Amino acid sequence: MGRLFGTDGVRGRANADLTPELAMAVAIAAAQALFEHDHSHAPVAVVGRDPRASGEMLESAVVAGLTSAGANVVRVGVLPTPAVAYLTGVLNADIGVMLSASHNPMPDNGIKLFAAGGHKLPDEVEDEIERLMDGTSHRRPTGAGVGRVTDYADGEDRYVRHLLTSLPSPLAELTVVVDCANGAASSAAPEAYRRAGASVIAINADPDGLNINDDCGSNHIAQLRRAVVEHGADLGIAHDGDADRCIAVAADGTEIDGDQIMAVLALSMREDGLLTEDTLVATVMSNLGLKLAMAEAGIRLLETKVGDRYVLEELRAKGLALGGEQSGHIVMPAFATTGDGVLTALHLMGRMERTGKSLKELAAVVHRLPQVMINVPVLDRAAAARSPQVLDAAKQVEGELGGTGRVLLRPSGTEQLVRVMVEAGTQEIAKEAAERIAHIVRMVSPTQ
Repeated sequence: MGRLFGTDGVRGRANADLTPELAMAVAIAAAQALFEHDHSHAPVAVVGRDPRASGEMLESAVVAGLTSAGANVVRVGVLPTPAVAYLTGVLNADIGVMLSASHNPMPDNGIKLFAAGGHKLPDEVEDEIERLMDGTSHRRPTGAGVGRVTDYADGEDRYVRHLLTSLPSPLAELTVVVDCANGAASSAAPEAYRRAGASVIAINADPDGLNINDDCGSNHIAQLRRAVVEHGADLGIAHDGDADRCIAVAADGTEIDGDQIMAVLALSMREDGLLTEDTLVATVMSNLGLKLAMAEAGIRLLETKVGDRYVLEELRAKGLALGGEQSGHIVMPAFATTGDGVLTALHLMGRMERTGKSLKELAAVVHRLPQVMINVPVLDRAAAARSPQVLDAAKQVEGELGGTGRVLLRPSGTEQLVRVMVEAGTQEIAKEAAERIAHIVRMVSPTQ
């Protein structure tokens, strides 16, 4: 068996890969790990979820596992992932649990764990939890030692009020369309933007447990583009299922990705003296155009491996103020311990309000190199990504591109996919090269 925890917790098809039994085992082991590190009190766990139907089942399993091992649970219900992280900190919990598969389709689900303070668990703690899942040394308290469950009804209001304190001024002149992906922010995001002063039009904000991320949200922005243009809005914001992402749309329907959002925020923070060491942290997936724009502005760009956990680690290790991913995970450590799509959108709109400039004008600082990414389904993502045939194909393409582009191959951290990304001087060259490599990936690891 490979490592259970991926780049963003435990994830899989609910009730097939991610069963209630597995969720309970993770919860019991997490509580056991807490007891082993501190015997002084019964640990407290904050548990939240997105609105997937399977979340109801998995929440019950996690709560049962935690309480059976003696931990007390504060159940906060359906909230964005960053809200659960925030509440883990302000409620002085020992651990936070978020049940979500983020941008993945509805049949998937996942378990994200947060340490005290709302920070992501270090790899070594995840490894310890996996070790403890053998079940040989679990506490089984009885009587008064069994954990208790409390429902916390004020989570959304407390989270929204926290977000609003981060804004220096209201958003009175802006109209925004927000695509909530029928996900965890279907209530919190429109509420936050309205209370910040914006005129808000919410779409895909009616979750029924089955429609999360269904042709909507940050991975499917066609509806948002149309709605922004139809309503004559100043911008659109698209979140994913757990709202740790933010992708934007300009007034004319142009997509504004995470790289461009980071550039806008970096320049704003640098202007206000808030960009520590004039440094931005991004991953190797960020477009070459972001690197060139930051260099021209005198801002240093540090690159990490793909995954917001690696961005977070770099930010914390160096005490930096801004980082993120092209996908729209943006981290602002002064206000959040993890990527927060609603916080990001508020500060993006704040920059528009303060400057009087359109989003498209602000985002034009980044001239994106054409980039094509193909997600190739495979049987074994790790083996396919390191196959000699695939590596040779990538090397050949890089040789052809010379200094005018680049190739990035990586296995997905959450799905059986190999991601093939090519940047080149034109869209046509990038597309042809990516398809050529993807064809080799399919040959070495066919799914049928």
